[in-house]
Amino acid sequence: MFGLTEEQISEFGMTFGVGAFMLFMLFIIGEIAWKSKAGKAGTFVLFFVLAFGMIGFVAKAVIQKMWGI
Repeated sequence: MFGLTEEQISEFGMTFGVGAFMLFMLFIIGEIAWKSKAGKAGTFVLFFVLAFGMIGFVAKAVIQKMWGI
């Protein structure tokens, strides 16, 4: 497809597609905090807890790049 291999398309989707999805999830978390009037501490807790799973995905990508896997 467009001169790209399946591996290249997959790599593009995993970096930019998932990255865009993560930014969208952060937007949703912010909207939840705003609509619930969570305050500063509540907003911090929402972002910390709900975005914590994204940290593992980002750490995995960084480790793979560092080790050349």
